[in-house]
Amino acid sequence: MGCFIVGVIALVAVAAAVVTALVGTLLSWVLGPTFFKPGTAQVVLVMTALLLVLFAVVAQRGIRRFSQPMDNLIDAAGRIEKGDYSAQVPEHGPAELISVARAFNAMSARLKASDEQRRSFLADVAHELRTPLSVIRGQAEAIADGVYPGDADHVQPILDSTRTLEVLVEDLRTLVLTEAGSLVLNREHVEPGALVQDVLASFETQSEAFGVSMASAIASTVPNVDVDPARIRSALANVVSNAIRHTPAGGSIRVDVHPAGDNVEITVTDTGEGISPEILPRVFQRFVKGPGSTGSGLGLAITHDIITAHGGTIEIQSTVGSGTTVRITLPPATT
Repeated sequence: MGCFIVGVIALVAVAAAVVTALVGTLLSWVLGPTFFKPGTAQVVLVMTALLLVLFAVVAQRGIRRFSQPMDNLIDAAGRIEKGDYSAQVPEHGPAELISVARAFNAMSARLKASDEQRRSFLADVAHELRTPLSVIRGQAEAIADGVYPGDADHVQPILDSTRTLEVLVEDLRTLVLTEAGSLVLNREHVEPGALVQDVLASFETQSEAFGVSMASAIASTVPNVDVDPARIRSALANVVSNAIRHTPAGGSIRVDVHPAGDNVEITVTDTGEGISPEILPRVFQRFVKGPGSTGSGLGLAITHDIITAHGGTIEIQSTVGSGTTVRITLPPATT
């Protein structure tokens, strides 16, 4: 802005000198040398004063044209510095300043959205932590006060809630690592069919308790995949666990493993209650869960991040009352 003002003053001085000389010559020619002579002090003073006033008005308008948008930007930046991410600036003025204003408004909108997501995330975490902590405290205080005996039946709720907290903390850690791009993958060449069988075996007791049957179909020509077995096992476990919890007794779950072009596809299909159309587009977002769900709402979000980190894809198709199909695609291992 300082350079702009100096340039305007220099332009005014040069223009004043040139125009003064021209006008003085013109007046001397029109009125005669008796009244005005080129280069006389009177002409120089009068014309210089008039031209300075004229150029001062023009310069003031030019400076205001640039200074007002800059003042708006400075004021809005100060508001953002204080935590007011709703600050926006008018998009007018020279083309360069309009571009700056648009970029500033886009940045402000992103900061506002990020801040709202952060607040919502913290509120959801606090809510998820509150329930198991309340159970642990209530049971522990009852045992300490002699209301409940310290036997296995009354200690078990404490152990269950502790396990819930452990899972939640590990889920949150995984989310933080994936968002920061710091998730470490200990890759190995793994047979996907064997991995699926291990996951299903770990859920046999739970599926029997819910009255849900499980089956698998593994093609003989499936190539190996280069993955972190623990991470992929965790991702598949989230999907199978959801399928069991949302499938009524007498229902079934089927897991298929087969080639899909150059990739490997794993599909988990259940005959459960399905996902409502309102929730389906957001199932991979954090803390999104249907009415009556007892989960944290992090399982599918973590599964999505793990599969994506491996260079794969995941999608869900679901119809209320008919069941859900989760389709996971992973690239094959390279030799």
